[in-house]
Amino acid sequence: MVPKVAENDIARAIIQVLKEGKQDTFHEIIKELKPYDIAVQYKCLPVKHHPLFLDWLSMEELTGLLRHLSRDAQLHILRTIDPNRSTDILEMMKNNDLAFLLSGLSKTEIDALISEMEQDEMTVIRHIMDYPPKTAGRAMTNRYIWVHTSYTVERAIKKLKSFATLATYLNYLYVIDDDKKLVGVVSYRDLLLADPFAEIEDIMSRNLIQVNVLTKQEEVAKVIGRYDYVSIPVVDADGVLLGIVTVDDVLDIVVREANEDIEMLLASGKEIDFKTKPTVATYRRLPWLILLLFIGLISGSIISRFEATLETVVALAFFMPMIAGMTGNTGTQSLAVVVRGLVSEDMDVKKMLKLLFRELLVGIMIGLICAVLIFIIAFIWQGSFVLGLVVGASLFATLIIGTLAGTVIPLILHKFNVDPAVASGPLITTINDILSLLIYFGIATMFISKLM
Repeated sequence: MVPKVAENDIARAIIQVLKEGKQDTFHEIIKELKPYDIAVQYKCLPVKHHPLFLDWLSMEELTGLLRHLSRDAQLHILRTIDPNRSTDILEMMKNNDLAFLLSGLSKTEIDALISEMEQDEMTVIRHIMDYPPKTAGRAMTNRYIWVHTSYTVERAIKKLKSFATLATYLNYLYVIDDDKKLVGVVSYRDLLLADPFAEIEDIMSRNLIQVNVLTKQEEVAKVIGRYDYVSIPVVDADGVLLGIVTVDDVLDIVVREANEDIEMLLASGKEIDFKTKPTVATYRRLPWLILLLFIGLISGSIISRFEATLETVVALAFFMPMIAGMTGNTGTQSLAVVVRGLVSEDMDVKKMLKLLFRELLVGIMIGLICAVLIFIIAFIWQGSFVLGLVVGASLFATLIIGTLAGTVIPLILHKFNVDPAVASGPLITTINDILSLLIYFGIATMFISKLM
């Protein structure tokens, strides 16, 4: 990345050359920048300079820029630049990146964007978009090189050279048979070291690691990470080679999934960053908060129901925020542990039960330690052994309940193939608030005569 001081200097220089119309100077500045840094400069520019900035970029620079912008920004640029340039960019983009860009758009919008593309490319994109979202089929690209089992090493090298500009990675050649089924792979290194007249079938590796076209993207990422591959072939149920998923695609998937999980955990559900307008951020965060507001009213009704208990022992009100807050905190901690585990582990019933038992023990130990501490504090502060016992017992019970809720809810959602991140922190906290108040006032009511 460009150093911060230089970055500011570059920004001022770009604005100046855009104002003065010095296109040659602009190209001299831009050619020294990486695509990411070009995107940084674009985002820092005043909006009034965007059209000329985009118009002066070469097709390669413009395509690289798009890769580092949000999906909404990409669509905005493609809709506002010259239609011919837009079409050229779409054809230069990787199939999977284009499929992600078009996902969520209506058929009319998709047709408007890709209607001028070459027929072959358009067919490939439509075919990729027929696969379910977040599967290997959506993440794969057709920019790889295949060779037939009958090829010699010399013929394979010639094909490699002729298609080198289309292949993102040259680490592997994929070997297919007459039915286009994947039967082996040849590394680029092995190809260079082999006898030019040797048969590909004799030097290829048959020990294949591949994924089905309907495999979830998260599982594809795990496989690539597990075997340290830079790409992995994607096949259909019959073993026919359809495409590959590359490591940079996996990084995009991981980052995208992490952002989605964070958005869910924050109960916003949509992307919000430093540049999001206040009205947009409010619109995206408000629906969840309104829902939680109504759920939170249940907490008020619980307090109202135990109003007599509160009036009798006013000291109980001192500990209400602590009881509710601690329960929500431990639930959110468990939620984070479970969501992280579901991403990195292949969960089955045995692992779920083991995790649930582990979190139960954690809840008991945390609850016991915190209960003893709050019992001592309440006893010294209020001078009441029974009050300390009530508060301590309530905290002990609620911390166990909170830990279990933060564990069980995402596991249940995962079991029903629902993203566990939707069990957001605010939702877990609100549910635990209700449970903690019920337990607290329930125990206090049982000991009301002693508290008086």
